[in-house]
Amino acid sequence: MKILLAVDGSEYTKKMLAYLTTHDSLFSADNSYTIFTAQPQLPPRARAAVGKEIVDKYHTEEAEKIVGPVSKFLARHGIEAKSQWKVGHAGETIAKAAESGKFDLVVMGSHGHSALGNLVLGSVATQVLAHCSVPVLLVR
Repeated sequence: MKILLAVDGSEYTKKMLAYLTTHDSLFSADNSYTIFTAQPQLPPRARAAVGKEIVDKYHTEEAEKIVGPVSKFLARHGIEAKSQWKVGHAGETIAKAAESGKFDLVVMGSHGHSALGNLVLGSVATQVLAHCSVPVLLVR
């Protein structure tokens, strides 16, 4: 199975990884994993002030801070994973990556906001579910 692990470096990512390790059908060297994170776009004025090269370096460094520890965790468990990141709105970007990469499953942690919380705060998980035709496993 080809699995996209959507991560953000939060406690919810850690809970998702803990869940994976307890489910042999999901956590197996037989599966193919890609660790994915979406970086928020810097404001236009900031991008213009510092230039493309510095913005690109910033996004790369920020993505590595999130993807690096997850890669190391998986490697300790004998799983080699690819990593990928994109700049954009997290929910839409994750959904697009899942579809364009022809993944069988997206696994991600969820903050578990109430319906009112989602209305006020929005939810990356809700956006992924709304935009993605790939099955999504949410771990809370």
